[in-house]
Amino acid sequence: MSETAYNAFGHLLRFWRRVRGVSQETLALSLESSTRHISCLENGKARPSEALVGAISRALDLGERDSSYLRLAAGYLAESGEVDFQAPEFKWLRKATLLSLRAMDPYPAVLTDRYCRLLMVNRSWVAFYRESVSAEELAEVKNHYQFVFRRPPEGVALDSWQHTLAMILMYTQQEALLTNDPIYHEMVRELAAHPSVPKDWAQIASRLEPMASFRVEQEYRGRLMRFFSVNLTVGAMGPASFASEPRLVINTLYPETDELDLSEALDGDLSHPLLYY
Repeated sequence: MSETAYNAFGHLLRFWRRVRGVSQETLALSLESSTRHISCLENGKARPSEALVGAISRALDLGERDSSYLRLAAGYLAESGEVDFQAPEFKWLRKATLLSLRAMDPYPAVLTDRYCRLLMVNRSWVAFYRESVSAEELAEVKNHYQFVFRRPPEGVALDSWQHTLAMILMYTQQEALLTNDPIYHEMVRELAAHPSVPKDWAQIASRLEPMASFRVEQEYRGRLMRFFSVNLTVGAMGPASFASEPRLVINTLYPETDELDLSEALDGDLSHPLLYY
């Protein structure tokens, strides 16, 4: 390790060893290692294997968040297993996100998981897209990204539309390469095969930086209009590149102009399998 490099792993290891009141000798014994090796890890003179990082986390009784800090500091990706959002223990979270979606009316909003699969929608989302998509087609939507990819709005600037697709694909591709998650790999194959995706999508996306909010063009009541697409992360945050599961995102559309009143569309009979109020 470079003498000028910040030894994040060593500092974290020493921190947690002292929090737990464990000496170097005791930790070394529990790991079937040596005190000298523990000292080298803390001083940045040695880099731990991935297996050793896991063993240290278990020896120091670290939870998912703190184990993830330790893994990231050692140069390994955080580990987190997918959880079931519909499980009984997440009843409180479902209620909280439902209240959030209701509060966003009259602006279209959806709740998605880490793979952008739809979990909940609000009334405004149903009302907004009923203007251009049949109720039957809307009820079949399972994934927000795939819904965005379905077809460009009539009259939208082609380069703007392709930039949006390229950015989505870049995010999905890099998640696939980092995690080797088969679900992400399958998403990349499906999205990249869309006829609207330019062949040089990776080069296009490489010149663009992602933002939590960006402008999009959407058709509404026969007119092409500009909206702000805003993503809000839901959940307890941890270190860089780690968020506790379930990793949830609320995506909302806000009209660029204050003159557009979306509330008038909420008076009708609205239904959707993922609309829970």
